[in-house]
Amino acid sequence: MVTPTLQYHPRNPLGRDIAVGDIHGRFSALATALKKIRFDNTRDRLFSVGDLVDRGPESVEVLQWLAHPWFHAVGGNHELMTWRRALGDPFPDVDHRVHGGRWLDACAEPLQREIGQRLQALPLAMEIDTPDGPVGIVHADYPYDDWAPMQAGSLSDEDVQCCLWSRARIEARYAGRVRGLRALVHGHTPLQKPLNLGNVFFIDTSGWDGRGDLTLFDLHTLKIARR
Repeated sequence: MVTPTLQYHPRNPLGRDIAVGDIHGRFSALATALKKIRFDNTRDRLFSVGDLVDRGPESVEVLQWLAHPWFHAVGGNHELMTWRRALGDPFPDVDHRVHGGRWLDACAEPLQREIGQRLQALPLAMEIDTPDGPVGIVHADYPYDDWAPMQAGSLSDEDVQCCLWSRARIEARYAGRVRGLRALVHGHTPLQKPLNLGNVFFIDTSGWDGRGDLTLFDLHTLKIARR
């Protein structure tokens, strides 16, 4: 079971708040993308929509990135599969190895345990205060048109599974707004370019598989980050 935790981040008075789509073990590509927008880790903050690991060649570097004080992430379905297998309780519904998880087998048991514990501790959601109002981040989807259930911690197990796995909103092209937020940002569903439905933004642009680029999304302007 995943505990439906919400992590709050106060307003950044110094610089930008940037969200990044699914990384999937492509941390070198992420570092290159950050250089292109002149990301300043003494002023700016980086927020991941989850799926930090699997598929890419640098998944083991996740611990180094999570140690950065300016880098924050929610847990995605690939974090769930990774930490459960790393801690000896494999997720029964999906074969993690088949879905990019073979890298974990090359890690010694103590490292597997460290990775598992760190990924298990990631929040289900984040709320970031910006000058124009709060922005939420959830990996895949959100089952309500109101942020209040997330704030209240009243999500059911089914709701949590929606947040980690669902594509219902994007498949239906449902444009209803989520009340209580200026914007809500998701990854999970690979796209050719970012998609906006109501006040919900999907930013997984396949930067992890060579067919696209990692999208960096400015949470203050709600636009693609530029220099």
